[in-house]
Amino acid sequence: FSRFLPTVSRAVRFCAPPGVCWAAANQIVLGVSADCFDPNGTLTREQMAVLLYRYAKLQEADTAATAELTAFPDGTSVSAWAKDAMQWAVAAGLIRGTQEHDKLLLDPKGGSTRAQVAVILMRFQEEVA
Repeated sequence: FSRFLPTVSRAVRFCAPPGVCWAAANQIVLGVSADCFDPNGTLTREQMAVLLYRYAKLQEADTAATAELTAFPDGTSVSAWAKDAMQWAVAAGLIRGTQEHDKLLLDPKGGSTRAQVAVILMRFQEEVA
């Protein structure tokens, strides 16, 4: 388990919920860098897209759909490591943008609220799973 979550203390690893261990073992969660796992960090919208994309691939769901992110004013701010996942999540209708100051934004680096996570998980269940 420590090879999946290298910087988490032994006590935290021992107490980690089984779902975290499963997700790490199946490479759904990889940490925020090559040697850092941040279980108490804020989940960004692009991180959420990546987690769902990896899970969908693991379940052998169709992940071939892509959408052009430049349709959103902040589409070019998606991190390179999250681009494929965000393109898929938008194409699949999971992420539809968030309204801010009369603009529909992806807000890829913005934190995911509980409400946003709930809606996106519901869409995932309806559209992908």
